[in-house]
Amino acid sequence: MRVVIAGAGNVGRSIARELLGNGHQVLLIDRDPRAMKMQSVPEADWLLADSCETSSLSEAALDTADVVVAATADDKANLVTSLLAKTEYGVPRTVARVNNPKNEWMFDEAWGVDVAVSTPRLMTALVEEAVSIGDLVRMFTFQQGGAAMVELTLPAASPLSGTRVGDVEWPPDTVLVGIIRAGRPIAPSPDDALEGRDQLLLLTVQDSEEALKDLLAPPASDPRDGQQGR
Repeated sequence: MRVVIAGAGNVGRSIARELLGNGHQVLLIDRDPRAMKMQSVPEADWLLADSCETSSLSEAALDTADVVVAATADDKANLVTSLLAKTEYGVPRTVARVNNPKNEWMFDEAWGVDVAVSTPRLMTALVEEAVSIGDLVRMFTFQQGGAAMVELTLPAASPLSGTRVGDVEWPPDTVLVGIIRAGRPIAPSPDDALEGRDQLLLLTVQDSEEALKDLLAPPASDPRDGQQGR
């Protein structure tokens, strides 16, 4: 897979190292000569150019890229790079870094962004995931199609504890993609039974999130309910 990364700062170089380690071909682009630290990622190709200019992207042979990662520290540059990659060069997949969470609403398919990655929001989600039981935590959103990866830790006393995955009536457009149990990942099959304290990873849409939360972590009943009519 050929990946073009716009932004050769710490984030871009870290992504490049991971991708190269996985056997992919990587080109790093940056307009700042100070970012051309080629010795830091010698296996990558490098290009001193502005990713917001079509002439630079043509020089980078963007039409042969499988993925473009817009990883600069400038949200405007990331949006323009994603839009050009998608509309002018037909890149199949674009991933864009969101630096300011207030700008996250713009990182959607209208700007050519398939996946938006907000480091502040992701860190917030990880903190919430670490301390929340029974709360639905949105890990990240796929802008194309509006699906999201969410996580919920099943309460110990959940009524679904012991239920087969195949017997659960999931809300519309919701798929259980993984279970983390005692620190180990499980690829769920219909015959696997849910257990309290399971961390459930699901793909869903925003319209189904409330129904999903009610299903997995229904509100506790009021003890006075059983006393009515006495």
